[in-house]
Amino acid sequence: MTTLLISDLHLHAGQPDIAHGFLNYLETEARHADTLYLLGDIFEAWIGDDYLGDLERQVIDALKRLSDAGTQIYFMHGNRDFLVGNAFADAAGATLLDDPSLVTLGNQRVLLMHGDSLCTGDEEYMKFRAMSRDPEWQAQILALPVEQRLELAKSLRLQSSDANTQKADAIMDVTPAEVEEVMRAHGVTTLIHGHTHRPAVHDFDLDGQSARRIVLGDWQPGSGWEIRVEDDAAPRLREFTI
Repeated sequence: MTTLLISDLHLHAGQPDIAHGFLNYLETEARHADTLYLLGDIFEAWIGDDYLGDLERQVIDALKRLSDAGTQIYFMHGNRDFLVGNAFADAAGATLLDDPSLVTLGNQRVLLMHGDSLCTGDEEYMKFRAMSRDPEWQAQILALPVEQRLELAKSLRLQSSDANTQKADAIMDVTPAEVEEVMRAHGVTTLIHGHTHRPAVHDFDLDGQSARRIVLGDWQPGSGWEIRVEDDAAPRLREFTI
């Protein structure tokens, strides 16, 4: 049994190398996997399932081929693609996954998250996150004409980029106390997430037990990150060439 987990590709037409690398990954590495978890920010922006460009159609078609070949695909929303909906999931042959979600990987229970909810030090972003996950707010946004949604997505990206240049690095990373609280609440000693673009394996003590937080990296032209679980082996973080 092989399980793959990836996140933070931030796919958009302006980075064709990453898009091509991901499509190749789906046709090669992922074809040998039993399960593929997409843990958010797969797309740089998603304004609704009713608006698909060439890249989005290519990704959906590739995911559907992978699903039809027997790989189970799970999609978790990120802070960039939180408007991905059921129409996308149905077309791609994927299952939408709650954030957080408890799953079994190998022989252990593991908590999966995108990771943005762990960055509680960034109070400004946490307010936006609460608003953007509200079903009524999402319905209002999705009711706007496509042109307005495109402009809104562009504006939000610019605001986010400008705001992040003014924030200390620690604010944009996870809050250790929040990590411990979430893991304690779900009764796990292993947490996997993305979002921070700081790939690493963090070992620490949690209430007298050995605990581990594994952080996925973001994809760049020429390289990607995955977590691979083979049979009952422990999850392994790996950078690879795309």
